[in-house]
Amino acid sequence: MSMAALVAVVLASTVLQTTYGASYTVGDTTGWTVPPGGDEFYDNWTKNKTFFVGDILDFIFATGAHNVEEVTEAAYDTCNGTNPIATHSSGPVSITLNRTGEFYFICSVPGHCTGGQKLSVDVRNGPRSAPTPGSSPNRSSSASSLVAAVSLAIMSAALVLFC
Repeated sequence: MSMAALVAVVLASTVLQTTYGASYTVGDTTGWTVPPGGDEFYDNWTKNKTFFVGDILDFIFATGAHNVEEVTEAAYDTCNGTNPIATHSSGPVSITLNRTGEFYFICSVPGHCTGGQKLSVDVRNGPRSAPTPGSSPNRSSSASSLVAAVSLAIMSAALVLFC
């Protein structure tokens, strides 16, 4: 196998290792609200899900009725929204999970967090081979697939020409 062919194969395999992020509607059809099940509702919602860097959380809520604040673990545990990492007051809002580790979200409208409107997710690093149940491919999946297909076609043509 020539050096050009080897390079083409390595590049093709790299391009084909595309990653699929997933979009999750927080709370599914219930959305982002004071949940009927109290504290356990959003904990139960996350139980069968694995979150990866690049996944998107869609918080569906009416502007003025709720908000989403990203907070520290201590603020999450005490429902304290006085020093948030980020605040989103206009709904709906989509938040991309851009790092590994725990993310903590609360609604800081009085009584909402203590009523169970809080969410923690553990985000892992690694590729997602396909969307998981309860999620849908995010907006970049189609673009990634197109780029992979075009790149593979170009590399195949180069392989034919140089080998």
